Amino acid sequence: MSEEIRPGEVVYLIIRNPHAQDVAHVQQAAVVEDPERPNELALFVHETYYPMSDEFAIFKTEEEAEEAYTDAFGTPDIGGYNG
Repeated sequence: MSEEIRPGEVVYLIIRNPHAQDVAHVQQAAVVEDPERPNELALFVHETYYPMSDEFAIFKTEEEAEEAYTDAFGTPDIGGYNG
């Protein structure tokens, strides 16, 4: 994502289920100041802070995230659905 992200924004991620790696979904997250690293940002998801990194595909809108999800995993109606 090339646009700057600021604390207080809501963003969307594609997250894999940690208990079933073949399951993924679009998840809303809050951008917050990292409580453990001053002057750094974190994503607050499922009551957990995740330091911002290039490992996350972050989308400004749910529609963008859903489109990326469909590109990566297909849909239940399309063959090859893996999500």
